[in-house]
Amino acid sequence: MTDLAAKGPAPGMPKIVLIFAALLVAITVVGAWSARVSGVGRSEAPTATVVRTLALRFDDQPDGSVLVRRASDGAAIYRAAPGTNGFMRATMRGLAHARRQNGVGDETPFVLTAWSDGRTSLEDATTGRRLALEAFGATNAAAFAQLFQASGAVR
Repeated sequence: MTDLAAKGPAPGMPKIVLIFAALLVAITVVGAWSARVSGVGRSEAPTATVVRTLALRFDDQPDGSVLVRRASDGAAIYRAAPGTNGFMRATMRGLAHARRQNGVGDETPFVLTAWSDGRTSLEDATTGRRLALEAFGATNAAAFAQLFQASGAVR
C-alpha cells in the first residue's frame, strides 16, 4: 500500500487551485464570524405585547352551527351558521383533531390573543400549538378577531 498523505497533492492538481480553495474557506469562516458578531444580515422577530386575550370554547350544535362561548362565564358570544365561516370551522376542526390525537379533552379553552403589532393568534395550551392567524390572510384573521367585539347576546 502507498501512503497517499506523504505524496502531497494529487498529480496534475495545480497548487494554485488548492490555495484558492483554502482562501475561499478562510473568507467564508471570517465572513460568517463577522456577520454573527456585527449582526449584519440578522433578522429578529419584532417584540409585541399582548393587547387582549379571550379564552374560548367552540361547541358544535345539532343544527350544524358552531357556538362560540367565553370560557370565563360560558356566555355564548357568537354563532357561526351552518355553511359559513369555513376558515374558523376548519381551524377549530384541526385543533380538535390534534387534541384527540394527544388524548386530550376539551376541558382547557383555546386562547385568542390580539397583539400590539396588529397580529392575532389562537393558542391551544394542551397541545402547545399556536396559530398566527394573519399568516392565513387578513380576511381569515378577521374571522377570529371579530370575536373580541362579540356582545354575548347570542342564543
